[in-house]
Amino acid sequence: MSAAYATFGLAPATRAGAMLADGGYQVHRDFLDFVVDGRPLLHRLCDLDAVSPLASDVPPAIFTEQVRGLLLEAGAPLPGGRHVIYGCPECADLACGAVTAVIDARGDDYVWRDFAWQTRPDVDLELDGYHGIGPFRFRGHEYRAALHALLGDADADADADGGIGADGGDGERGRDRHDAFARTGRRVLLIGARVAFLARLAAALRIIGIGADITRDAQGVPADELRAYGAVVFGATVGAGQRAAVRDVFDRAGLDVAYVDGPAPILPLLVARIEHALDRSPADQRRLTGLAVADGGADVEVTSSCRVRLTAYRLDRLSRTRTHELFDGILEPGRHRIALDPKAVRGASFVVARTSGSVLVAALPG
Repeated sequence: MSAAYATFGLAPATRAGAMLADGGYQVHRDFLDFVVDGRPLLHRLCDLDAVSPLASDVPPAIFTEQVRGLLLEAGAPLPGGRHVIYGCPECADLACGAVTAVIDARGDDYVWRDFAWQTRPDVDLELDGYHGIGPFRFRGHEYRAALHALLGDADADADADGGIGADGGDGERGRDRHDAFARTGRRVLLIGARVAFLARLAAALRIIGIGADITRDAQGVPADELRAYGAVVFGATVGAGQRAAVRDVFDRAGLDVAYVDGPAPILPLLVARIEHALDRSPADQRRLTGLAVADGGADVEVTSSCRVRLTAYRLDRLSRTRTHELFDGILEPGRHRIALDPKAVRGASFVVARTSGSVLVAALPG
């Protein structure tokens, strides 16, 4: 294999949850992606809805075991020294499919090789191998520093640069697992008087794995409790003065949260807006980076080959939600113009663009 080295790091990533047009749900997952040569490894895999084993909701003992496995301090979970690099975001069952690779020690270095799509204990590299990915050779000190930091180990290599990886980190050395996920608050505060609608929104969010609480204001809430929220959602009936008061409470507590205005009482639309607000992954690590709607078309920008779905939502004259699937296909990196059905986007409509990890919302110009 080539003696050239690849850089290794970790970066926060999200598998966006959703209320799907067919009535189903997909779960929200926060995880750490592997950053190889400055680019998320997941982005090299076209149309793959998956998460790494380093997810925020993995029990601590299992999370530690996953990290130890990547460090070769624990045995490989699959025959042939194979480790799961990405797995099913819903159940983590190998039968659903997983990207696996052999991890070897070469002197002080670590090598990831023989990437494959695997659905059973054995694997046929000729049939199921990712022939264009890897092998990757990582410098030992850089690799260990990134992973040991998740464990809070004090024995991380003294010559490491710090953070959670050479490409993915920007914090202090010795950062542990909880610090790595500190920016991915998965709880939202719903503000408003329409309790019935907010209760349905909270229930939808909880189904996909996002906690939600309902209140009329945030006065008197201790700062420690406010820190649990990654976003604040204002109902349509909340006035400017009340919104300012809520913002002031969070500002005085020194907290930076995202604020979401409910443009219309459409549950899947609000879920999408909240998912976007909760996405704290670095902008340069996202697949879906642009959405604009005008002149009968949608301009969509992606950074890597991926599946993109466009869905339109609007309320009809009887305040019923109307949903139209506009596009579902693979887009190559770059900017794309997609024509929209005029019947689907008439009136006060909103378009939601989704990939497996990102979601954007755009309103049609009125």
